[in-house]
Amino acid sequence: MKILAAGDIHGDQSLATRLANKAEKENVDLVILTGDITNFDESPDNILGKFLKKKKKVLFVPGNHDSFATADFLVSMYGVKNIHGYSVKYDNIGIFGCGGANIGPVTKFQEKELFDILGKGFKEIKDLQKKIMVTHVHPSETAMEKFSDFIAGSKGVTKAIHEFKPDFLLCSHVHEAEGIEEMVGKTKVINVGKEGTIINL
Repeated sequence: MKILAAGDIHGDQSLATRLANKAEKENVDLVILTGDITNFDESPDNILGKFLKKKKKVLFVPGNHDSFATADFLVSMYGVKNIHGYSVKYDNIGIFGCGGANIGPVTKFQEKELFDILGKGFKEIKDLQKKIMVTHVHPSETAMEKFSDFIAGSKGVTKAIHEFKPDFLLCSHVHEAEGIEEMVGKTKVINVGKEGTIINL
């Protein structure tokens, strides 16, 4: 499976067009969006439609700029899958996720909530060979946390990495850490960034 993962589009139509073109050019099987699709819930129209025009499957989690009302709108309008608290299976690959973050402005969770939401999705795919965890917020105690003085990583996400041991964690949230990859235990953590990262499984 070939995946294009990206986050922090923030309602930018031209960026969404570039990402959709990249998905087509790279012939990816799946697009995963790691949140902040909108900017304070503004301009949700036609962001995801650009990927569907290229006949790409789309999974997403909402960011801390995306309300659950906006997430529901995207699901009903475009037929895409919101994996916040859920999971999907593709053969031997399981993908589970949690949106929002440990700070606002729109969708905020406590650390235990972040961990519990990830655990809910993980239960459904725990026996599959490959596992991908998708969050908006980055984990605490990582290099990418050091790129910002005011956006702390999530202890709940870090706990989920250690307990669930996914092969990958795909996140965004800290724009300055775009493209950073690091290992946390046996999990490859990737800040996929707004320009997108290709993952081959």
